[in-house]
Amino acid sequence: MLIASLIIVVIALVFATAKLRMHPFLALLLAAFAMALAGGIAPKEAVSIINDGFGGTLGYIGIVIALGTIIGVILERTGAAIVMAEAIIRLLSDRFPNFTVSLIGYIVSIPVFCDSGYVILNSLKNAMAKKTGISVVAMSVALATGLFATHNFVPPTPGPIAAAANLGIADSLGLVILMGLLVAAVTAIVGALWASRYSDPANEAELLEPDPISEAVGEEIEEPEPDMAHRPSTLASFMPIIAPIALICLGSIASLATRDAEPGFVADFFIFFGQPVVALAIGVIFALTLVKGGDKKDRFHQMTVDGILLSAPIILITGAGGAFGNVLRSTPLGDQLGAMLTGLGLGLFVPFIIAAALKSAQGSSTVALVTASTLVAPLLPDLGLDSDMGMVLAVMAVGAGAMTVSHANDSFFWVVSQFSRMKVSTAYKTFTTATLLQGISAMITIYILGLILV
Repeated sequence: MLIASLIIVVIALVFATAKLRMHPFLALLLAAFAMALAGGIAPKEAVSIINDGFGGTLGYIGIVIALGTIIGVILERTGAAIVMAEAIIRLLSDRFPNFTVSLIGYIVSIPVFCDSGYVILNSLKNAMAKKTGISVVAMSVALATGLFATHNFVPPTPGPIAAAANLGIADSLGLVILMGLLVAAVTAIVGALWASRYSDPANEAELLEPDPISEAVGEEIEEPEPDMAHRPSTLASFMPIIAPIALICLGSIASLATRDAEPGFVADFFIFFGQPVVALAIGVIFALTLVKGGDKKDRFHQMTVDGILLSAPIILITGAGGAFGNVLRSTPLGDQLGAMLTGLGLGLFVPFIIAAALKSAQGSSTVALVTASTLVAPLLPDLGLDSDMGMVLAVMAVGAGAMTVSHANDSFFWVVSQFSRMKVSTAYKTFTTATLLQGISAMITIYILGLILV
């Protein structure tokens, strides 16, 4: 009954947002209450769980979204985003822009959480779409799927590290990384190919929501033209993006290197500055140097106001998605799915199916990776996966399931759809379907590798 209730609630959520045009924030809160009641949670406790889920999600990503949006507005208004797009096109050519932005996401998400990576790279993606004449929808899906690929397979992202530890292969992270890079490359290519279906900008207006600033003031306004009279240098343009990414990378490396020991001063230094909030704040400082000409204080103030205005609905919707996911995690849904699927005896497909069920049910890829690997660990000998390579492939299978699929209960779904201004129905058709194809293609790749290596 609980699984059936989830299916009904998700269908109702899609109908309410896509057809009835209910705002996702309200729809997600209603869905969270409905699932809490269906899961036997008392109304008073349900409110507490929803509050915890909302606050817990925003405690991690809320400030990151606000700072990242401010950086994005500054990059766009100062012309820096165009400078970056031109530099990347000169370096990699403009023949395959979807694959280019997917490659950027694939690299960035190895040390950076995919939602933070998307926030940081959003303005660059928009500039590249404008410069190459490719639909924003296509570029958004390509970037998101590139980020999502390595997020689920390649340490030092916490999910794959935890899965490797739970399955007894933590001492061979190098092998997990190598195999993860291979499987993630396949899924990134699949995501970019799917995104290419939407490259034509002709129908873009039908797929996107109106500009939120225009909606807020109640009239259509023109997007301010970039200030190309004070065109920034290429290095200065990249620094608001490169600096946060570099700091987060160094922080991830320092955390990984000292996970079994007490970090020293240098490691503590990089771990502190590698926190996304701190790294993005430094990115804002670099972005401030791009504001030239006129009254810099007034221009920076206005850009900050516009960034906050743009980020507010994204923050609320992302928090509501986190509340929905937290309700699902508080029900026995995960235990029921695990018990139902562990006895199927399908080899590598068992960890994949368990992780996919958990991911689709509760939204978090990291939670799916950790929970599914815990459930699968005792089954490895019976599945014939108790060798080193078998355990590595089991980690990969869990990662493949943990990306199948991203939808309304996943905060990343809302980060992608809201930053891209996609209609909810568009996001399901483009991004959710892409994650399904990524998961399936990853599992096929892993199965073939299992036939060869195990």
